[in-house]
Amino acid sequence: MSDQNSGLLLQDVCILLGGKPLVHVNADVRPGDILTIMGPSGCGKSTLLSYIGGFLDRAFDGRGAIQLNGLAIDTLPAEKRHVGILFQDPLLFPHMSVGQNLLFAVPPSQKGVAHRKQLAETALEEVGMAGMFDRDPATLSGGQKARIALMRVLLSEPKALLLDEPFSKLDADRRAQLRETVFALAKSRNLPVLLVTHDSDDAKAAGGAVISPLEGMKGS
Repeated sequence: MSDQNSGLLLQDVCILLGGKPLVHVNADVRPGDILTIMGPSGCGKSTLLSYIGGFLDRAFDGRGAIQLNGLAIDTLPAEKRHVGILFQDPLLFPHMSVGQNLLFAVPPSQKGVAHRKQLAETALEEVGMAGMFDRDPATLSGGQKARIALMRVLLSEPKALLLDEPFSKLDADRRAQLRETVFALAKSRNLPVLLVTHDSDDAKAAGGAVISPLEGMKGS
């Protein structure tokens, strides 16, 4: 059972560019829930995720409090926030095999070469890619690359998952399959999930609440 401090809490989070607010959000995303922020391209949705993740471009001004499982993370460096993010592009390392890409994300707390490799092998099995540890990422389809990117994020043991339109570059069938996989694996790990998208089908598939990037300005 989740306590009242668990999940991802955004309090008056505002992203500004040249003093103009692009995004203003108040949100409480509980473990296992998916909150969708839906708006047109260029409205600042991805910038919001950058602020939450701790790598906001200096051209923008980010304000507001971010808590994850009761801990204030908005002043922490990105590597200490324990927030995983899945981008539009898989961003796999081309000089590494599929398995090496996965191993890169396994935390140092997971000791032993054999144990770490088993974690990667199990991750491959979870997404129907058993036996592909030694494959070159260049030989994978777009959907396969996206699944490896997902498992690499999950192997890093995040406490929240941010989705930056990760389905947008896939065809309709692969898009539906990946959505189902991402949402199911996030729920199985009881992660709070924040999805940004401009696609109503993504929001519908997520099944949770849907807000606009300027939701927090309503009534202000």
